[in-house]
Amino acid sequence: QVQLVESGGGLVQAGGSLRLSCAASRNVFSINALGWYRQAPGNQRELVATITRGGSTNYADSVKGRFTISRDNAKNTVYLQMNSLKPEDTAVYYCNARAYSGRDLMNYWGQGTQVTVSS
Repeated sequence: QVQLVESGGGLVQAGGSLRLSCAASRNVFSINALGWYRQAPGNQRELVATITRGGSTNYADSVKGRFTISRDNAKNTVYLQMNSLKPEDTAVYYCNARAYSGRDLMNYWGQGTQVTVSS
């Protein structure tokens, strides 16, 4: 079981920056991958960025060069630094962890944090 608690969302003007944080309830080295997803009204949840236990990162094309995912192992926390924000980045952002529970690879989700970018 992994509990995830997100923080850092809010309202920002286009071109601004926000940093999201997600604190995990267990050691991040026991988690296969951490990531951020987002869901805008009327849309499906989509991948934003992921970081594996080994430190490999992956980004959606729409955020490459603007967003950076990182991890603080000592704090069991994953971050999403979002720069040059656009109105189309407006969504609820969810933290995700993929980790084994026994033999089963499970997906765990945070409660979500709202990001609103005004034009």
